[in-house]
Amino acid sequence: MTDTREYGALREQAGVVERTDRGRLRLRGADRLAYLHGLLSNDVQTLAPGEWRYATLLTPQGRMITDMRVFERGDLTLVDLPLEVTPAIREHLDRFIITEEVTVDDVTDEWGQVGLYGPQAPRILETARQAGAVAPLHDLPSSDLGVEGTDLIVARDHTAALIQALVHAGATPVSLETMQVTRVEAGIPLFPVDMDTTTIPLEAGIEDRAISLTKGCYVGQEVIVRVLHRGGGRVAKKLVRLTAGDTPVAPGDTVSASGREVGRLTSAVFSPQAQKWIALAYVQRDFVEPGTAVEVVTSSGNIPAVVTTPPHLP
Repeated sequence: MTDTREYGALREQAGVVERTDRGRLRLRGADRLAYLHGLLSNDVQTLAPGEWRYATLLTPQGRMITDMRVFERGDLTLVDLPLEVTPAIREHLDRFIITEEVTVDDVTDEWGQVGLYGPQAPRILETARQAGAVAPLHDLPSSDLGVEGTDLIVARDHTAALIQALVHAGATPVSLETMQVTRVEAGIPLFPVDMDTTTIPLEAGIEDRAISLTKGCYVGQEVIVRVLHRGGGRVAKKLVRLTAGDTPVAPGDTVSASGREVGRLTSAVFSPQAQKWIALAYVQRDFVEPGTAVEVVTSSGNIPAVVTTPPHLP
């Protein structure tokens, strides 16, 4: 079940967590943004220092290799992405450098990442700074776990000291497990949990923030454009959020309608805000409309559920 103290801190004050789930790539060189722009689904070439964009890296078939956040810092570009794919993505990016002036380094072990989230996060960060806390190398705006805040990049051996300073300034230590609750409440899919290498971004509903419809060519663009323009954006399945009841549901549980399987859960949490179990699930396209009644098939029996749209909870 959800840790209500940690959850309450995120919603009302601020929580701090080490982002051990994330990896970090550093790109340097005059051609770094133009190089990334040719590979990613979003427009990153126009990023000014201090700006960032969410993007995906796709196969020629339009399926996801990973998602990422691209932060332009002026003298370098920092890519934040799932930890488990970071080494492979560094190799992938490095492999396609031919004549461009670009270097790609995995700085996950060199730099730590501390998340500070919640309505009081700015005040707590300022308090810690005034008290002489370790100065972060980079402050990155962040809401990828469903709560507005900041990811602080710091030298690895300063991570513990920064967390301690933020706690002393009023932040509550929270776990990544609690942060998954706010993520699912916000309906934010996580790679590789709710999206994987078989997923087309349109199936996960991330096209509005991950795909530019005006940029030039990128790997996988032909498939995306064909689905959007010739198929009207229709895909066989879509990621939705389901609201169930008091009985636990779990990733892997199937979704049924009129006795037939129409989908499967990918994430499931108990929401203190809704006081119900909620989940993310892929369902056939005929069952994506808000208010659609379905059932979640569990080991305890069939649980009534309804398709809802975040962030509006019943």
